[in-house]
Amino acid sequence: MAIIQTQCTSFKVELMQALHDFTTGTGNTFKIALYTSFANLDASTTVYTTAGEVVGTNYVAGGATLANITPASSGTTAYVSFDPVTFTNVSIVVSGALIYNSTNGNRAVAALDFGSDITKVGQNFVITFPLASATDAILRIA
Repeated sequence: MAIIQTQCTSFKVELMQALHDFTTGTGNTFKIALYTSFANLDASTTVYTTAGEVVGTNYVAGGATLANITPASSGTTAYVSFDPVTFTNVSIVVSGALIYNSTNGNRAVAALDFGSDITKVGQNFVITFPLASATDAILRIA
């Protein structure tokens, strides 16, 4: 099993089909679910799955809702990112995550690899996304 950081291939196709709307306030709801090192997340992931998802104190299956930041562009690159998300007072071991569109069939957007196991025991687990810019945002199309 492995988590490979990438935009999911199905997401790229679904963008062309207008199935994802990241617009703040009116767009789809995007979530982030946390996964153990036993998960298999990569470019071929098409939907949210519970296989390999974290189980632990104060973590709810399906993860947390992300606050959208309306897409923007700079030069020839379009991009979007999210506000930080906090999983409060959790006891978990996490290796990666999946961003997915819970409004539209739980369609996968991107797999995130945290590089190693991160253990939290009765602590907050905070994911801070990169700045929303053409060179840093978590989702970029150049």
